[in-house]
Amino acid sequence: MKRIHFDNLGKKNYWILLIILSLIFIFIGLIEPFEFENKKIYKYISSCGFFLQALYFSKLFWYKNTVQWNDKGIVIRIKSFLGKSLRFDEIKATELNGKEMTLKKIDGRKILLDLNEIAESDIQKLNEIMIKNTIANNV
Repeated sequence: MKRIHFDNLGKKNYWILLIILSLIFIFIGLIEPFEFENKKIYKYISSCGFFLQALYFSKLFWYKNTVQWNDKGIVIRIKSFLGKSLRFDEIKATELNGKEMTLKKIDGRKILLDLNEIAESDIQKLNEIMIKNTIANNV
């Protein structure tokens, strides 16, 4: 059985520190506030900032099956390259039938998630996240 990597974006603040550090590096590389003998140091500092941002934004692709969420929405990437990005206030209801999850949106569309070959504990955790955060359960 394949596992899903769950990433609650609202809990891990060290990633925010990484983004802030990368922005500081990029800013220093652009305005050159200090005087160095070698002007290439600013290019290295700036490229280090861009590398840190690439590291942050690539974490979605580190695992084949990932779920990232915060209070506003969720990105579900199961058996696909880009996945589905949903806002919790768009989801009217969730339904779990065996190895298939159906998400019903407010506009009437249905999103089907095929959860074959996914561990049962991960299916239950995904269902709990959806039930906890959808508007049908927060009214």
